[in-house]
Amino acid sequence: MLLNRRTLDGIAAGRVTLVFRRWRRPSVRAGGTLLTSIGLLAIEDVDPVAEISEDDARAGGHVMRESLLAELSSREGQLYRIRLRLAGPDPRIALRAEAELGEPEMHDIETRLMRLDARRAWTLATLALIAAHPARRAPELAALLGRETLPFKQDVRKLKALGLTESLTSGYRLSPRGEALLQRLSPR
Repeated sequence: MLLNRRTLDGIAAGRVTLVFRRWRRPSVRAGGTLLTSIGLLAIEDVDPVAEISEDDARAGGHVMRESLLAELSSREGQLYRIRLRLAGPDPRIALRAEAELGEPEMHDIETRLMRLDARRAWTLATLALIAAHPARRAPELAALLGRETLPFKQDVRKLKALGLTESLTSGYRLSPRGEALLQRLSPR
């Protein structure tokens, strides 16, 4: 579920507690979480509804119910009301600062990287490239590896989920955790 900046800012400020979507089937579920640029969101309820009240529209960050209905009118499917809240910071932030990698952590990361490399080996080459070219844009990095940009960016997001990379305004860099991993694996 994608959320625009206005909605995310409202959630962060506590002004927005509801989001409405039209779906054939929900893409989130009650009890789940959603990782966003403002942090981790807790999905508390996902309910099909027939109508939207004025109060619900305001809880969704809309001044008028009509503006929300107009926004939803171009979409097809069942109308859902999603109740959510900010649950905390992005857990990857704390993870990427963990540069002291003991044997259990190293084994876990190496196992995960081997799984990612199962079809084709790319993880260490990508980490080394980002280390050599911090803040370089994704299209330029992808070209250096002879890859298309979108699949390259998807792969970097997988490394980010492990706390190994950080996104910058332009490009990427290794996190302290990623630097420690690369330094430890380089002599091999």
